[in-house]
Amino acid sequence: MSAFAGDITMDLLLWRHAEAEDGLVDFERALTARGEKQARQVARWLHAHMPKKLHIIASPTVRTQQTAEALALPYETSRKIGPDASVPDLVAASGWPTAHGAVMLIGHQPGLGNLASLLLAGQEAPCTIKKGALWWFTNRVRAGEQQTVLRTVITPEFL
Repeated sequence: MSAFAGDITMDLLLWRHAEAEDGLVDFERALTARGEKQARQVARWLHAHMPKKLHIIASPTVRTQQTAEALALPYETSRKIGPDASVPDLVAASGWPTAHGAVMLIGHQPGLGNLASLLLAGQEAPCTIKKGALWWFTNRVRAGEQQTVLRTVITPEFL
C-alpha cells in the first residue's frame, strides 16, 4: 500500500504489447520468442508490485492477448482498445480518472503513447511507449486538487 493510500482515486497501468512478428494481417500477428520473454519479464515484475483488484483489459489482437496471458490472471478483451484506439476510446475504456481501484490497458501505439502524453503534459502529443513497456499512473486528490503521478516506467531490458 502506498503512502498516499487514502488519497488515491485510481491507478492506470498502460502495458504495450511485447515484440511481435511482422505480418500482413495486423490482428493475427503473434509475439516473437523475444516478445514472449519480454511479456514474462514484465508479468513477473507485475506479480510482485501490482495493485490488488486490478481490472485488466486487453485489445483483441493475438499479440496483446499473448502479452496478457503472460500474467496468468483473468482479463477482459475489448475492441475499444484495439490498434486504432484513440485517446478518448482508451479513457472511456479505463474510466480515467474517476474509476476507483486499478485498471490496466494492454494495447498499442500510438494510442497508449498519446494517452501517456495527455496524462503527463495535459495535452495529446506523439509519445512512444516501447514494446513490452509498462507505464503506471496514479490519479490522486491532494488538498482538493486532482493530481496525476507517474509512479513508474518499466521496460523489459531493465528487468
